[in-house]
Amino acid sequence: MSETLAAESRPPLPPFTRDTAIVKVRAAENGWNGCNPEKVALAYTADSRWRNRTEFFSSRPAIVDFLRRKWEREHEYRLIKEIWAFTEDRIAVRFAYEFHDAAGQWFRAYGNENWAFDANGLMRERHASINDLAIRDTERQFHWDRAAPRPEDHPGLSDLGL
Repeated sequence: MSETLAAESRPPLPPFTRDTAIVKVRAAENGWNGCNPEKVALAYTADSRWRNRTEFFSSRPAIVDFLRRKWEREHEYRLIKEIWAFTEDRIAVRFAYEFHDAAGQWFRAYGNENWAFDANGLMRERHASINDLAIRDTERQFHWDRAAPRPEDHPGLSDLGL
């Protein structure tokens, strides 16, 4: 496989099985928890189309810009994703993430995403619906070390009752 093709490929590739879809979801979670916009954007096609809340955009540069703005205002970001459904080239997830704003107010955001992939395993469409809930610091449930992905033994959304 050429270096260019390898850089434009993100296994597991479609068609997805339940097991490979779960691997894909966890890889996406780990990538987003790294809060590196340039690295995260490489998981999407160059012309990937997004809807995130009320924003609509496409292209990797737009994704990088969006993620920079997001993580500049969402401090101590921690995300958990869970598979909801899948087909050969599509995955639906539900997720929750916790963060605090510049004033120190904590939030838990809840949402659903619908993903469509190209043959190389790059996401070509991402549609996200998200709601935020202000929470007290004592209500937080995501406490792993931000320097690493969520530990394998950390409860998922269903285990946390979310």
